[in-house]
Amino acid sequence: MHIYEGKSVFNGIAIGKISVYKKGEQQVKRRKVDDAEREITRYEDAKAEAIRQLQNLYDKALREVGEANAAIFEVHQMMLEDDDYNSSIENIIRTQEINAEYAVAATADNFAQMFASMDDDYMKERAADVKDISERILAILNGGSSENAGMKEPSIIVADDLAPSETVQLDKDMVLSFVTVHGSLNSHTAILARTMAIPALVGTPIPLDESADGKIGIVDGASGRIYVDPDEETLAQMKEKKEEDLKRKELLLTLKGKENVTLDGKKVMLYANIGNIKDLATVLQNDAGGIGLFRSEFIYLEKDHYPTEEEQFQIYKQVAETMAGKRVIIRTLDIGADKQCDYFEMEHEENPALGYRAIRICLTRPEVFKTQLRALFRASAYGKIAIMYPMITSVKEVKRIQEIVALVRAELTEQGIEFGEPEQGIMIETPAAVVMSDELAKEVDFFSIGTNDLTQYTLAIDRQNTKLDEFYDSHHPAILRMISTVVENAHKAGIWAGICGELGADQTLTQEFLAMGVDELSVSPGSILPIRKIVLETNVEEYKAGR
Repeated sequence: MHIYEGKSVFNGIAIGKISVYKKGEQQVKRRKVDDAEREITRYEDAKAEAIRQLQNLYDKALREVGEANAAIFEVHQMMLEDDDYNSSIENIIRTQEINAEYAVAATADNFAQMFASMDDDYMKERAADVKDISERILAILNGGSSENAGMKEPSIIVADDLAPSETVQLDKDMVLSFVTVHGSLNSHTAILARTMAIPALVGTPIPLDESADGKIGIVDGASGRIYVDPDEETLAQMKEKKEEDLKRKELLLTLKGKENVTLDGKKVMLYANIGNIKDLATVLQNDAGGIGLFRSEFIYLEKDHYPTEEEQFQIYKQVAETMAGKRVIIRTLDIGADKQCDYFEMEHEENPALGYRAIRICLTRPEVFKTQLRALFRASAYGKIAIMYPMITSVKEVKRIQEIVALVRAELTEQGIEFGEPEQGIMIETPAAVVMSDELAKEVDFFSIGTNDLTQYTLAIDRQNTKLDEFYDSHHPAILRMISTVVENAHKAGIWAGICGELGADQTLTQEFLAMGVDELSVSPGSILPIRKIVLETNVEEYKAGR
């Protein structure tokens, strides 16, 4: 007898023959196409057929498991109409000139990885939903069917994973139980299992081969065990799992999809700050217009070695593809100060905030800098990437960056490697950069004001020192004047200026920033919609007249 433990979905005992379920995943090959628009039409036709199938599944589930659980198939239909999902597919087809199958598979992988990497269990399960709808489309594009053959006798179904549609398509009179290697207690499949009163386990490390297939098994839903060739069984009560809160905030429902335009027609870009690709789901969920700050240093902080060009390229490429043509501003390495990497082997500094950090490391370790720039330029061929350089204090530094960028361009060209032309911008986070912003503006495409460090350096207050909290004033008139100066100098030079520091999310200052003419606010994803509400309700000229 072999015993395998998993997570219990529904209690009860099931005894019968084990049947290993073979998932018919689609094999996808990348191929170049001459007519990208034709591929998009193929995708649109396949999507329409998938929506029809899902409607049929909804009708079947409604009869068998009730309205609440059938609703997942309405959700899947809505997911197929999701702008971000469709834009990613269409963008990949057009920009890479490849077949619809590959674009669907690539988008599915990107989105599924994005959801699976999240900490929230409910959001993790969206990875299965994305795979499910994508597999359905791929089956249609390949001229096949997403329907599965029926079983000949009542069985315990063992599989790597079971998507919601697969569970509903199974003849429940022939299913004694199901056990999956992957999945979680919050999956839609698990919810359906409870409704159908089928004992089930998820997260069970059972082999999917002849050692289990065809053998007699016992699923004990209470203890979370499956016995293969059992000699005994035990009953227990299943632990209940708290229900996930599926309600969205009214703000998200009412404001998603609206333009960020004031009552008197002033537009502002609302972007999101993120640390890694795990945050992409919340960026899309909160309807960000782009990514205003991708903190690339977390790629370095999460590793015990210098990340290779290819490792970085794959991450940047995934972000670019997922954002589907929306601007993605990636900040170059900002190690130092409060962010230390052991393998950088930097000497101890008495005051690291004023020491060897950010662009100073990049310019003195050009081999590390060039590796990142090569990855960024390569990834920019797959979306709208912009590069932003931190901790700038002089035009001289920008000129040196331009020289290294030119070398990277030349190397990639000589090697025949495809790359794009990303926008080049700098962070304004030192008083020196503010004072020199009129000259700096002539050298770059945009400014992004890092208010955290700018406040620290201007007020001569260590923002990590809690003893100084009473002296720390992010609303200090000097800070606000500096922001206004930077925006004014940017506009004189014909470039845009945004804010990516914490102050950008301060709703008490949103109207003030609009009055200053700030072009972009990049904030945490959860702050986007509250700020959008203020933007939509503000008349900038009236505010300026009354302040």
